[in-house]
Amino acid sequence: MAPSARCGGAQAHLHHLSSDVSVRTPAPVVLVGVDFGLPHFDDTLEELGLLAQTAGLQPVARIVARRKAPDAALFIGSGKADEIRMLAEHHGALEILFDQALSPAQQRNLERHLDRPVYDRTLLILEIFAQRARSHEGKLQVELARLQYLSTRLVRRWSHLERQTGGAGVRGGPGEKQIELDRRMIGDTIKRTKERLAKVKKQRGTQRRQRERRDTFNISLVGYTNAGKSTLFNALVKARTYAADQLFATLDTTTRQLYLGEAARSVSLSDTVGFIRDLPHGLVDAFQATLQEAVDADLLLHVVDGANDAFPEQIEQVQRVLAEIGASDIPQLLVFNKLDAVPPERRPAELEDTYELDGRQVPRLFVSARSGEGLPALRTALAARAVAGSSTKPPAPADPLAGEPD
Repeated sequence: MAPSARCGGAQAHLHHLSSDVSVRTPAPVVLVGVDFGLPHFDDTLEELGLLAQTAGLQPVARIVARRKAPDAALFIGSGKADEIRMLAEHHGALEILFDQALSPAQQRNLERHLDRPVYDRTLLILEIFAQRARSHEGKLQVELARLQYLSTRLVRRWSHLERQTGGAGVRGGPGEKQIELDRRMIGDTIKRTKERLAKVKKQRGTQRRQRERRDTFNISLVGYTNAGKSTLFNALVKARTYAADQLFATLDTTTRQLYLGEAARSVSLSDTVGFIRDLPHGLVDAFQATLQEAVDADLLLHVVDGANDAFPEQIEQVQRVLAEIGASDIPQLLVFNKLDAVPPERRPAELEDTYELDGRQVPRLFVSARSGEGLPALRTALAARAVAGSSTKPPAPADPLAGEPD
């Protein structure tokens, strides 16, 4: 990255991250995690490293700090900040990536102290979503979340104007006026984006009501990112939805009809965006229209990476997001995927059992979406639920969530 890009800080890096990662050398970054003694801390920073690679960055060093509480100014102590700077200089890292969310002031102070762009987990996830969104709705949702994030960091964007207003103690001037103009501009853009998203949400509601009139049984795939949801979706509906062994391969909801035999009624299957630890609240809000597919489902197919040792924590994170969007009471069927990647000594004796989830026993099936093992049993289980659901699901006119008829 050119020195001029450095001076722009993380704001300049927004365009850097969003550019075509296939035509440039990945930017070297230092990964930083701060352990505050909370459970499930990732002391290897493995997931942060995967996020960085997904965004087209190249981790060259990792460092973990341990504190009782965040430092108000630097998030970490000044001594640890000096250590990070020396580490970055030694490895030739041009940027610093924190595994936690930073306040605008902390981000600004760290950039001055480290003399490098600093960005946090929230910004990184937002940038990955910006790279991956394909549909009109997905792009609108990402743009809204990004605008809401940037609206709290406007002062950094115009720091070069502050330097032009005079010496120490000077107040007002072009910098202040530009900040006010920019804040108004970004506020107007947020308002317009919300209005456009409201129209998209209304269109989705119309599509859902049409499915309800057809007495369709709706199933939504949910789960932690990279659990194999899209691969399972393709295997069940014989589609060619994009699937890859990377974080956030799917951002836009895809819905297809799922045939489960003559006995089962019409069934729709939706593939939704994957969840992740510390998913930015702005993204949860902005993706409400997409995640609405999960809220309105008759059954959630909760896909779990059964080969990942951290699957209990990942399940917990998914449950947390489901509760946040109002989908925690929807019946679930746990599908432990990637059976082909499970070591022989950890392979389950039975491919069907139950799993305790939020104090209740939930049916669990083990499958491999890649090899097809366990899929016949999964289809049988889904067909049984679709048949049973036809006698319990109220007709569309009596459904208070269906809204007014078109």
